[in-house]
Amino acid sequence: MKKDFQKWHTKKKHVHENENIPYFYDREIWWCSIGLNVGYEQDGKNENFERPVLVLKKFNKYILWIIPLTSRLKSGKYYYHFKFGEETSVAILSQLRLISSQRLLRKIGMISEIDFEKIRQAIKSYM
Repeated sequence: MKKDFQKWHTKKKHVHENENIPYFYDREIWWCSIGLNVGYEQDGKNENFERPVLVLKKFNKYILWIIPLTSRLKSGKYYYHFKFGEETSVAILSQLRLISSQRLLRKIGMISEIDFEKIRQAIKSYM
């Protein structure tokens, strides 16, 4: 698959210049301008290069750890399945990353406390 990195770089400039910093908290699920990435790193889709993400850890109002989400059912120890509304979502635990809050686009909702704690424990077990 050929990737249009130039299109992402143009969008990335706008994301960087965005001065609106959203309020966000741990356990929330957001649409995020995650970008067009290298190799097997999870890419965003559409004109905003967006993908749903789980806020794993808020460090301050500018920096957070996120875990990309997918609706594709994947299996293995680096994936965690959970119900979100009527759908099953999958957290891609191996792709935990640090991002700027400027990438957050819009809040979708919140994961259950039980699922969130299971995800945190799975991440800790990889250390």
